[in-house]
Amino acid sequence: MAKHEFGIMQKEPSPEERFDTYEPQKYNCITVHDDFIQPNMTDLQDLDCYWHTLQRPEKGLAYYGITLIPPQSMDVLIRILTSRNRKELIPLITLINKAKENRKYIIHFGI
Repeated sequence: MAKHEFGIMQKEPSPEERFDTYEPQKYNCITVHDDFIQPNMTDLQDLDCYWHTLQRPEKGLAYYGITLIPPQSMDVLIRILTSRNRKELIPLITLINKAKENRKYIIHFGI
């Protein structure tokens, strides 16, 4: 089963930190099957993110890697995911709203 995992980072990443290790338990990640992420990949190409470190700004999710999603990108992410109207995305949308409320980064572990 191909899956993506998303969690809220309790501490804001610092510019010199690298996130190269698969640690979903550290961030209490939720799992979302790739069948529900893949259809959004084109729309996510405009999402401001970082891949593995704040020193690497990118657009969209690092499909096979680790993405850091900053608080200022949460509204765009919510808009993209709610437009699909999939009940399977509700836990992820809830997590994003919680991160947005608390101005926290989200970490994404790709497949």
